[in-house]
Amino acid sequence: MGRLGSHEKGVIVYDTARTTGEILTMLADAPAAIAAITGDLSPAQLVTPPAPGEWSARDVLAHLRACSDMWGMYILRLINEDRPVYRAVSPRTWIRQTDYCEQEFQPLLQAYTAQRTELLAVLKPLAPEQWSRSGTAKGVGKPRERTVYTYTMWLANHELSHLRQMERTASAARSRL
Repeated sequence: MGRLGSHEKGVIVYDTARTTGEILTMLADAPAAIAAITGDLSPAQLVTPPAPGEWSARDVLAHLRACSDMWGMYILRLINEDRPVYRAVSPRTWIRQTDYCEQEFQPLLQAYTAQRTELLAVLKPLAPEQWSRSGTAKGVGKPRERTVYTYTMWLANHELSHLRQMERTASAARSRL
């Protein structure tokens, strides 16, 4: 699976139910949280994992950007198309087709932040019933129905777990000074 092959044990909480307001707040807050967590780290610290086989702050951000790419694309399809059927691509597969893991941290964060701003501009005006717009994701296993709410909940919860990971990574980098 490569460098970004596994999540830390026990931190994925995709299905924690949240209100749409909580989800929007979490999604809006993530870029600033990343900037705050990493703001005092040097370029070298941002790309150094805390231990062999673990992710650097840049690796975590690259993964978040890939997830946002894919899940954001599905969210937009569900909003803009009536019951689309689509092939779901894993963010882990997608990231291998990008250069995110090689980019400098700040440009990667700027692109992630811009992407998030665009997604929120679409999500914020949604009427309550639009959060249940759905489609069918095909891929590995049987086809599954997904909704705008499902993907945004996953994205927000997933990012929360990785923000915690990034805090630990940044703390480890600071302790090596």
